[in-house]
Amino acid sequence: MLSDDDIAGRHGIHTGSVEGEFVETVCGLPGAHREIAMLRPPSGGSRLELATFVTPDHEPGSPTAMANELGLRSVSFEVGDLQAAVDAVAADGYGLIGGIGGIGEYENSVRMAYVRGPEGIIVSLFEQIG
Repeated sequence: MLSDDDIAGRHGIHTGSVEGEFVETVCGLPGAHREIAMLRPPSGGSRLELATFVTPDHEPGSPTAMANELGLRSVSFEVGDLQAAVDAVAADGYGLIGGIGGIGEYENSVRMAYVRGPEGIIVSLFEQIG
């Protein structure tokens, strides 16, 4: 019988968690701890990340909701050059959620930044670097 891990791996589902300076920098939330599932179709191509926050506790919804509040709060896009993408959205008046220096790097493999979009949705921009 296949384990849940075998089934997940065969269907392009990879799970894990992240906490510490990287996620705190990107999300602008001290003490942030996220559980994530990364889905990839069998034919390859674009991935979909589903995430939930273990900590901190969520706050009631608002137009300026942070990433850990309940509901659809963020969407993520992979970009080829994170700094260029951040500069482009900054030119249109959108700033980093984590403030100046709000670009985080995780284990020399991914760089990420959160920007608040025009409808209050958080747009995560990430670049594979390793």
